[in-house]
Amino acid sequence: MPDDEQLMVQVREGRVEMLAVLFERYHVRLFNFFLRLTADRPLSEDLTQELFLRILKYRHTFRGESKFSTWMYQIARNLHIDQLRSRRPEVPIDDLFEEKPSPQPGPAQYAESHQEADLLARALERLPLRKREVLLLSRFQNLKYQEVARLLECSVENVKALVHRSLKELRRHYLELQGETR
Repeated sequence: MPDDEQLMVQVREGRVEMLAVLFERYHVRLFNFFLRLTADRPLSEDLTQELFLRILKYRHTFRGESKFSTWMYQIARNLHIDQLRSRRPEVPIDDLFEEKPSPQPGPAQYAESHQEADLLARALERLPLRKREVLLLSRFQNLKYQEVARLLECSVENVKALVHRSLKELRRHYLELQGETR
């Protein structure tokens, strides 16, 4: 079975049916990536579909110099930023990376096993967008620090520091939320 980069080269060269294989490999991960960024299931489904349309549209820009996943997540980040701009045009993009107001706690009907996942998701939502992105990419999407650095256009050291600070802040939010529910 060809790897992702080989498949994307085939897509770029006109075998667009090979995009279906990439879709099968990545659509769930991308949906979860968008869902954790937006906390909106229908929007995340739309973004996932739009992402594959963009991959098809911009397939000629894939040069194979980086991993397919790095190139794809760059498109995903751009798509998310475009979506934020279209929904809130009065907010400068830099403000989107600032602290987000905390969401209201969810209903208490979740089972105990779902409560921790829910707390973690809510703690993640409290992080500023950049910190949320770096955790999603490095911890949930399993991209290497070098790949994340390339996506965020910064050094690996900056990514490591941002991950450290993000995890520390995530822990603080998690413990705050845990205190609210007990």
